[in-house]
Amino acid sequence: MAKIGIIGSGSWGIALASLLHNNGHHVTVWSALESEIDSLKKTRKLKTLPDLILPDSMEFTADLEQAMDGRDMLVTAVPSVYVRETAAKMRSFCRKGQIIVNVAKGIEESTLMTLSDILTEEIPQAEVAVLSGPSHAEEVSRGLPTTCVAGASKKETAEYIQNVFMSPEFRVYVSPDIQGIEIGGALKNVVALAAGIADGLGYGDNTKAALITRGIYEIARLGIAMGGRFETFCGLSGIGDLIVTCASMHSRNRRAGILIGKGYSMKEAMDEVQMVVEGVYSAKAGCALGKKYQVPMPIIEQVNQVLFEGKAAQDAVEELMLRDKTMENQAIPWPDRI
Repeated sequence: MAKIGIIGSGSWGIALASLLHNNGHHVTVWSALESEIDSLKKTRKLKTLPDLILPDSMEFTADLEQAMDGRDMLVTAVPSVYVRETAAKMRSFCRKGQIIVNVAKGIEESTLMTLSDILTEEIPQAEVAVLSGPSHAEEVSRGLPTTCVAGASKKETAEYIQNVFMSPEFRVYVSPDIQGIEIGGALKNVVALAAGIADGLGYGDNTKAALITRGIYEIARLGIAMGGRFETFCGLSGIGDLIVTCASMHSRNRRAGILIGKGYSMKEAMDEVQMVVEGVYSAKAGCALGKKYQVPMPIIEQVNQVLFEGKAAQDAVEELMLRDKTMENQAIPWPDRI
């Protein structure tokens, strides 16, 4: 049995807390909001996961030191925009070599850093790893079969995380490619906004398939330029996560995109979804990374123009369709003529 602190009490943090508890581990959940902790203690439920009843033996606290003290593993599950602030608060309570598993997805707009890089910068004494993949909290909380990938710089750390999370319903693979896992997890949210916008405009399966396949091509080219591995983008945290986020109504990014396609503003869509829409926060960063590494990002650029420059969604789709003619993949050479 491991002692685990879940830093963040949103849907994903609570779904993982339930999974880890069912695996036999001692779990404590932290939130910065006393009201959230009081509600969880009193009701043993989270409004966004109405079918999940949390056991009496699961602990909840607003005391960060209490949530971190003596833990074998910490799981950071706060929205990406709060990762740096939370990590700075965690620093003084974190022992040397503490395993921290980041399960949030995003890129910091001001620095273009991944979340694991932020955690490493703010808590240099910790050993930072990631867990990602096609894994909606709503389905994990119901015990539906799910697969993810654990990324760590040390094989033994990745395998430890694998052993802690693995269950008959939750299969975990391991990988050394933290960078690729993080880039895939962050930028798929932006492409999911595009897929939702297409749905809101009334387009069909052909359009969505095009966005998914060209979207993963964009993400992979950028991720490889940043040091990630091509194979990672063919896996769970790449094409796997992109498919589920573009196709499912559990996806807050897709839902927000649908509303934008129907004419809502970005703010109106976020207010309607009533949850953090990570793709909105990663869109500018994705565009900036493309420019930094000189990688064309046409889908992500069009999403930025719709979100922040008032461009009509219909015009963005037309511009994508009317781009200059090109090869599907520049890396495939034509055979020499005989």
